[in-house]
Amino acid sequence: MSELPLLGLAAQVSDLKANPALLHDAPRDIELHDFFMADVLGGDWRPLAREARAVLRGHGGRLGIHGPFWGLDISNPDPDVQAIVARRMDQALDVCAFLGASQMVIHSPYTLWDHHNLDHFAWRSAHEWIIANCHACLRPAVARAEALGVTVVIENVQDKDPDIRADLVRSFESRAVALSVDTGHAHFMNGVGQAPPVDFFIRRAGDLLQHVHLHDGDGNADRHWRVGDGSIPWAAVFRALSEAPRMPRLILELSDKAGVPASIARLRDLGLAR
Repeated sequence: MSELPLLGLAAQVSDLKANPALLHDAPRDIELHDFFMADVLGGDWRPLAREARAVLRGHGGRLGIHGPFWGLDISNPDPDVQAIVARRMDQALDVCAFLGASQMVIHSPYTLWDHHNLDHFAWRSAHEWIIANCHACLRPAVARAEALGVTVVIENVQDKDPDIRADLVRSFESRAVALSVDTGHAHFMNGVGQAPPVDFFIRRAGDLLQHVHLHDGDGNADRHWRVGDGSIPWAAVFRALSEAPRMPRLILELSDKAGVPASIARLRDLGLAR
């Protein structure tokens, strides 16, 4: 039997300082959640980043960050707003360069409204219009990410269609853009929007999948519960992951970081991950 996949975690620097064992029990991938707010990116983030480097000294896993998303629609058609989105992405890539992070998570532009209305328009370019707006917002960041060796992964949020982000990713024709699947978001959209189940999202991502956010929920809200507290079918999720061309980064993204050890133990006991 092959070795079980190693779980990583999303955390702030303060979480890692409070729980140093999470950094040293195994070379887990870390996704820092300190650098997505506008006031942080627009201010002097370097003292916090230097603190992060000190905390992560000796860390053997890969490093990523969650990029900016609050209030930032990467498909915004307004050129003035596009310039703001591009600036925030560039600032986040400054952080990646400073820290040596190799992955940055951003949010999908697609909504439930899009799913039910884009094909309503007589002009076929409704889909193409969204993609063009995303390019206007992200093209400079994608070019810089390529140069830095950073992969920008686009995670599902309100996506009902598992494939629509793949079309967006492919449109960039860049190794620096890939897919993320957020299990809790997919389960939420399955519950409230009749989207396919979580494992379908993972399977449909195919060779574009490089990142997964793991958290549990009840299908009614974006809970970010520890694994086992909700209704996600974890055996099906990890069966789909085992079929992927390569194992993506598996990042536990819990609201309560105290639940990380229990989530690791739960998946280990199920024989799914460690």
